[in-house]
Amino acid sequence: MTIDRPYVSPRMGVLFDVIGPFVTWASRPDVRGASGPGIANFMFGNPHDMAPQAYVDALIRGSTPTSADHFAYKMNEEGATAVVAASLAERFSLPFDREDVFLTNGNFSGLSICLHAVTGPGDEVVYVSPPWFFYETLILESGATPVRVSADQGSWDLDLDAIAAAIGPRTAAIIVNSPNNPTGRIYPRETLDALARVLTEAGERNGRPIYLLSDEAYNRIVYDGREYPTPVASYPWSFYLYTYGKTHLAPGLRFGYIAVPPTMPGREDLRGPLLLAQVARGWAFPVAPLQHAIGDLDRIGIDLDRLQRRRDLLVPALRDQGYDVVEPEGTFYVIARSPIPDDQAFFDVLVGHDVYVLPGSVFEMPGWFRLSVTASDDMCERSIPAFAKAIAEVRA
Repeated sequence: MTIDRPYVSPRMGVLFDVIGPFVTWASRPDVRGASGPGIANFMFGNPHDMAPQAYVDALIRGSTPTSADHFAYKMNEEGATAVVAASLAERFSLPFDREDVFLTNGNFSGLSICLHAVTGPGDEVVYVSPPWFFYETLILESGATPVRVSADQGSWDLDLDAIAAAIGPRTAAIIVNSPNNPTGRIYPRETLDALARVLTEAGERNGRPIYLLSDEAYNRIVYDGREYPTPVASYPWSFYLYTYGKTHLAPGLRFGYIAVPPTMPGREDLRGPLLLAQVARGWAFPVAPLQHAIGDLDRIGIDLDRLQRRRDLLVPALRDQGYDVVEPEGTFYVIARSPIPDDQAFFDVLVGHDVYVLPGSVFEMPGWFRLSVTASDDMCERSIPAFAKAIAEVRA
């Protein structure tokens, strides 16, 4: 028998059903080529200004060898994990142990590591919608079953009744993202305490803990001087997941960590499984220069005032034009309701005015669109008359 085509795992078909439409959309030539003079690109949290010199200098220092083993294999190195533990203790007043810190290639790999360490075939993982694009894909890839729960559509807060109803006897974990991408909502302490009670009661009923995977990628990007309450302080069965890619506005340098809080009972028993998951997930450790540079990198933050000025420029301007806009409490993102039901069609209208946004249908929010205030000041200012022309065009 002549074989004239490759074999592809059936798993790829399952994953394509979930993430394929986003990948296909993001690979379109007009989307990939959204740059150049006159273009206002709000699609993703990418940098549109040069990196700060302090950040560049830190990377240079981390890349400059100081010993023969500078670029040797690295795992969860003592110096780097100690920096993380000290930073978390200072910020949240929780005495994290460096042995409970696992360095990752950002939260993408961090979530995968946690899911592989604590779930098995037939287990279920709850996630909140609208979500970050890849939660459902990561859950499926781990062998678990994703369970979608919608956020409260008025406040964009967690819908605790819906979460409680979604938990079953095989629920192993829930993913919570605060500040939330895409809504910008920061879940208040009283909500997180109530969630902890729901998870505790359900875990006791099931006879196993329900882990909280706390995706805190944006927890240093908080506006109006708000205090940020970490979910980890409310619930001991938590994994704290962080990535520096947002704080540094450098998503192309994948660097972050998982931290198990000191409040988790028997947390020492998770150290081996998490390490094994890091190895099995393709040696999911950050490269040597980033580990050497972490002492400097952990102290470098994004220009929060600049992001807030952009938010404060765009939100009232779009509201004045007739858009229904949600003002974010944190993150890079502003969500607005499309003035026509078809958000993809409105994306095309905006493109005709040299403005690129993220259609809501690619992140489980049809009829909306998302802007990233990582766009440059010039892009933000130039886009305002373009948004006005676009909404006038579809309402004509």
